[in-house]
Amino acid sequence: MSVLPSSNPASPVPVAAALRSGGLWIDYGACVARVRTPIAALADQLGLLYHAYPLAQQRDFADYHVSVDYGRGLRRHLRPTCRFAIDGVEPFEPFPVDNALPMFEWGVNWCFAQRGNQFVLLHAGVLARAGRAVVMAATPGSGKSTLTAAMMARGFRLLSDEFGVLDPATGELRAMLKPVALKNRSIDVIREFSADAVIGPVFRGTRKGDVAHLAPDLASAATVTQNARPALVIFPRFIDGSGLELKPQPPEQAFSRLAFNSFNYALLGQVSFDAVADVAAGCPAYELRYGRLDEAIRCIADLLADAPGEPDVA
Repeated sequence: MSVLPSSNPASPVPVAAALRSGGLWIDYGACVARVRTPIAALADQLGLLYHAYPLAQQRDFADYHVSVDYGRGLRRHLRPTCRFAIDGVEPFEPFPVDNALPMFEWGVNWCFAQRGNQFVLLHAGVLARAGRAVVMAATPGSGKSTLTAAMMARGFRLLSDEFGVLDPATGELRAMLKPVALKNRSIDVIREFSADAVIGPVFRGTRKGDVAHLAPDLASAATVTQNARPALVIFPRFIDGSGLELKPQPPEQAFSRLAFNSFNYALLGQVSFDAVADVAAGCPAYELRYGRLDEAIRCIADLLADAPGEPDVA
């Protein structure tokens, strides 16, 4: 039976037993999911990657009710598959049962991207220090997830690797804290970068190549319900062997690039326009090209320290 480690005494939850029976409530910050699965390997993997979270076996409310079950009929025995369901609806074709964890992680992302429309959802990594957030928006293949993982390893609080959850009512960013999906070369890069990195199994040959998941650290999980104020916008791009190049972005260019990297900008209309415009107007923005992680992290830390606004005292 998988049990959360004693490093997180707030969550002495027997993971596998809870997942098999009434479910496990996972608080991601911007939403809560109730998760059930009878798949033992998936239960062990969730126990590893979510070990720092304040998990619960019962809460009053969940935004999503998620299950990952075995495939039906002969498939369960001849060619084992698994099925992802949200609120009883199965939006995807079955996956091989050995890929249950990637299916679960991608499925939760899909749920939030489809239904989290009370927020403006930027396609961005978000990290913070002293309540001030760095929004890192980039297209796939730019190295955003690798840089996000490395920044957490160097003491930044992780809010999200995938979603910049901008609350239009407050102008603040909420956490959507999930394991960081590392792909291909990034897996070994982060293993070598941080001896403390907790990385799950590698899933070979998925639709996105080789994939492994990095667990959020205890500090990020402990502050999952705390918002952060946008303070800096970075558009990162990893170029192997490149020196550091920093190019300021005028507010109108930052606005268009943030809006382009949004899941629901067009859907929310004026609400999203105003929220993204406030970020672009209030935060210095830079395009950052780099070839070395530590050099890029030092640069971002310096830019954040110099950005307008006071850090939180706590």
